[in-house]
Amino acid sequence: MHYNPQKIESKWQQRWEKQGLYSPDLDKAEKPFYNLMMFPYPSAEGLHIGNMYAFVHSDAYGRYIRMKGFDVFEPIGLDGFGIHSENYALKIGEHISDVSKRTEKHFYQQLKMIGNQYDFKRTLETYQPQYYKWTQWIFIQMFKKGLAYQRESYVNWCSQCKTVLADEQVIGGYCERCGAQVEKKLTKQWFFKITDYAERLLKNLESLSTRALGSKVKISKEMAQSGIDWSEKTKIAQREWIGKSEGVEFEMEILDTDQKIKVFTTRLDTIFGMTYAILSPEHPIVTLLLKTQNSRQGRSSPKAARIQNREEVEEYIKEAKKETESVRTDITKEKTGVELKGIRVINPFNKQKTPLFIADFILGYYGTGAVMAVPAHDQRDYEFAKKYGLPIKEVIKNKNGKSSVEKKAFENYGVLINSGEYNGLTSYQAIEKMITFLKEKKIGDKKINYKLRDWCISRQRYWGPPIPIIYCEKCGTLPVPEKNLPVLLPEIEDFRPTGTDSPSQVSQGEIWEGKSPLASVKEFVNTICPKCGAPAKRETDVSDTFLDSAWYFFRYPSLDYQDRIFDKQRTQKWLPVDMYIGGQEHACLHLLYSRFITMFFKDLGLIDFEEPYKRFFAHGLLIKEGAKMSKSKGNIVNPDEYIKKYGADSTRMYLMFLGKISRGGDWQDSGMAGITKFVRKAWNLFSDLKKDGKGILDLSFMHKTIKRVDNDLERLSFNTAIAKIMEYVNWYKENQDNFSKKERKLVLENLVLLLSPFTPHLSEELWEKIGHRESVFKEKWPEYDSELVKEEIITLIIQVNGKIRDKIDNIEADIFKEKAKELAISRQKIKKWLKGKEIKKTIFVPGKLINFVV
Repeated sequence: MHYNPQKIESKWQQRWEKQGLYSPDLDKAEKPFYNLMMFPYPSAEGLHIGNMYAFVHSDAYGRYIRMKGFDVFEPIGLDGFGIHSENYALKIGEHISDVSKRTEKHFYQQLKMIGNQYDFKRTLETYQPQYYKWTQWIFIQMFKKGLAYQRESYVNWCSQCKTVLADEQVIGGYCERCGAQVEKKLTKQWFFKITDYAERLLKNLESLSTRALGSKVKISKEMAQSGIDWSEKTKIAQREWIGKSEGVEFEMEILDTDQKIKVFTTRLDTIFGMTYAILSPEHPIVTLLLKTQNSRQGRSSPKAARIQNREEVEEYIKEAKKETESVRTDITKEKTGVELKGIRVINPFNKQKTPLFIADFILGYYGTGAVMAVPAHDQRDYEFAKKYGLPIKEVIKNKNGKSSVEKKAFENYGVLINSGEYNGLTSYQAIEKMITFLKEKKIGDKKINYKLRDWCISRQRYWGPPIPIIYCEKCGTLPVPEKNLPVLLPEIEDFRPTGTDSPSQVSQGEIWEGKSPLASVKEFVNTICPKCGAPAKRETDVSDTFLDSAWYFFRYPSLDYQDRIFDKQRTQKWLPVDMYIGGQEHACLHLLYSRFITMFFKDLGLIDFEEPYKRFFAHGLLIKEGAKMSKSKGNIVNPDEYIKKYGADSTRMYLMFLGKISRGGDWQDSGMAGITKFVRKAWNLFSDLKKDGKGILDLSFMHKTIKRVDNDLERLSFNTAIAKIMEYVNWYKENQDNFSKKERKLVLENLVLLLSPFTPHLSEELWEKIGHRESVFKEKWPEYDSELVKEEIITLIIQVNGKIRDKIDNIEADIFKEKAKELAISRQKIKKWLKGKEIKKTIFVPGKLINFVV
């Protein structure tokens, strides 16, 4: 019996499409399950194997859930707008519209080849007017609610791509797309006030777990305890990006001026140890002092303070503008700065006059852009003080009266010394008393700061949704009337970014006027004011591609509704998304933006939930033979070649067998050949279905395999599930002469069912060969006999830092790590040893012990 994967796979893909097997009735579905993977952006001619790696895992899980009795909706589309697609078109010298049409066709062809259960009747592309009409609608609603606004801002600028870049598009100070050095520029940009949602975004993270969110799927205890849904790693990444700090904000006067600087600190108790202060290079007071250098404007007296080393300061600012936030805040980078000679700030507590510096590691767009430097009690300030020979004044001792700042800063809380009337108070007592002083003087109070900044959505590019704003000299800034949406992106021959001079050639504080290619299209720019009818101008920036992808999952179920962004009833039925799988690199911004947009939809009354995804699972990175895949290394894996050579099923199974999905995998061509051998081995088992042996009677191994594969798939452990299926095939081979005809049929049917999420085409063909007329994906997932799966019982030892602290008796020997960890940390004895500690590592020895390193 010859196995021809190309013939088999083509046959079943055509049949699936003809039967509409993967197109559920979205209104009649009784048990809806929304299975979603992050849609790809076309930055090349086709999908690479890394894309397929994420997609096949997600699809295997969706097929498993389908066989559990759910109506699975698994849509796909293209995140086609944005810098990635546009830069690719520029690189190959073709128009982006032509490239998009071609890549769209090829991408969908590839996605069909891999055999995923996509509903190809419901694809969306973000560059289609019927989609970006609603992206523009979202902008207008933000504008009406005061959440979309325009202001001058320092942003990342790539002089090669000639556009503003988001922070995550800057890698080590260079553009991720073209490799050019990124600069900072001051320009007018459109922003969304995501900071208004900072506290909600932060607080809701605590609810993002399986049990808190609930689920449409009746999951097992193992699933509920596995903690896979929103991993702590993902939540930590979002917490750090939001960056909540509770502290105090207060003012300090600049000597001989009428200017004051605002400082935010979480350690007001160390204020008497301030020996200098620092401003960011882009701080408006620095700009003001430089501008008024030769006049008395803004000065309090003829002897007003002046910067005595102006040229040195301006040169430092110029260089700082070339560096990105990640470079400037890199803790391994040597700290640099320049003193503003002639300028002093006054400590409000002891009236001490201290020098003022600018330093690039202070960011003007985080907090107040100013820092009170206390080198004795802050390591960064300590290193800076040592480098520039600045005083180090100790003002905190520990409770035993001991500390030392000879080699490093003492950063703990303690008891105050050298702090005037506050001497002898604990840090906490002093902070409260100092806040009272600031409030009485009306120069400060408690403050909560967030690292999170408002979302800059402006892009000076062509390939994106035009921002729907009109400028009228008489009426001001107005949104495009909703009845006039979409504002169509005009077709222009030359879509290259125009830009102007490099921002480094613009003087400090001046506005840099970079323009979108749309600015040169008079037919687009010139319009009529919707309010007064006078001539007006359109906004020429387009919106960030992150806005396109922040809401696409709402649109999938409602693509047949053209009169609304989505249908409320259908959305309520299918959302939030039940399972969302994507890359860890998107765990911050994409997830944060989509959570923000979902909360905004709730505030508009469109939905009654405010978290978009019930479960999010981050997959790891796929590499090849130990190295990250890249064109420069020549090790990019084209999935088309392997599908044509080995078949989609073998390719799928190999991708899922490489290792834990959370860690990624290492693609080896030799491994591909090995998995193909296994697939053929499974195929050959069905060559003689009529053979009748005496019967083996004991089928407990079959039932144990079903249970183990079921448990593995629930917790997304695809590689171990495949390993157990391989053991099952070997078990069958060893006993194949002994199975009765009835046993043989049962054992092989269950093998097909277990294989089906991994090898859908092969499974359909074998299911038909056994004699079934309906699709295998209309079958139920196999069930096991609980009496035949009883496992060995053990006692699990629980250690903390290698010492035995507790044990769990009468537990199954094959308990997996996540469940063992959940059970262990829930025990009262262990809670005592973990209280106030951070678990650095969890060591699990199956069948023996679990050890927490804290």
